[in-house]
Amino acid sequence: MDVADQVRSLLGLPGVGDAVDGAREACTQLRWHQALRRRIPEAAAESRVRGATATALLEGSEPAGSEGTVRLVRDLVRGAATWPVDPDPVERVLKASVQVTSATESATSAALASPAQLLARLHVAAAADLLPPDQVGRPRRSGEDSSEFGDLGPAVPAEEVPQRLELIYDLLGALRAGGSALVVAGLVHAELVSVRPFVTGNGLVARALERVVHRVGGLDPTGVAVPELGHSQKVGADYRGALTAYGQGGTAGVRLWLLHCADAAATGAQAGELIADAVLAGRLT
Repeated sequence: MDVADQVRSLLGLPGVGDAVDGAREACTQLRWHQALRRRIPEAAAESRVRGATATALLEGSEPAGSEGTVRLVRDLVRGAATWPVDPDPVERVLKASVQVTSATESATSAALASPAQLLARLHVAAAADLLPPDQVGRPRRSGEDSSEFGDLGPAVPAEEVPQRLELIYDLLGALRAGGSALVVAGLVHAELVSVRPFVTGNGLVARALERVVHRVGGLDPTGVAVPELGHSQKVGADYRGALTAYGQGGTAGVRLWLLHCADAAATGAQAGELIADAVLAGRLT
């Protein structure tokens, strides 16, 4: 059984197929929103604002549900506000979140044909202000470790990272072979967190790549859904708990994680509907 067949077989796990279908229906409903007939770029830009805010929360950077943070991120993205010259640690993480989420805009289906380059570009966006220059945009080398997600267990040793990355690239290839975008996105997200190929920035890159796969894989072609919000609204036991279950191995853990991802995608599509409503009503500032 090749990787594409293995991805398809996961839809047969109890509840997974139905959950994926439900998320797909929610994204399809979003796609046909009246506001998206002419104003996709505006709505997609707001989605990235919301996504950056949520992914920063998942890094422990910002309080949940802070509309003030959303307004700040929106102003920073459109140039109405500027980053501090000497940002504190929280501000650096927020900036990293904005940069990596913004970088997803330019990723196309062709980028998935060169996954190593895509990961490098996303990591540069995420880690440019978090790591020394010689550690940015490349996987860990011998002697380098990652302290992120320590509650999930140790990161894969640096010597094993290249082989594990090849498995992630194969998963992305399954998308081109017709694999479910939601399942592929969920698997590469969890694999990046489990492997932790970079010294830091792994979660940021994983969630950004999930957004890319949802869009270019056809689940959310408008890029207006906010999957990061679906994860952040279950911050703590659910997001990290599902990742822990996945990392422990076994079918049950994979099933739990995919159910979580389907729920996050559906929640993200609902958030996209609210964005589209606001765009249509002219309520975005």
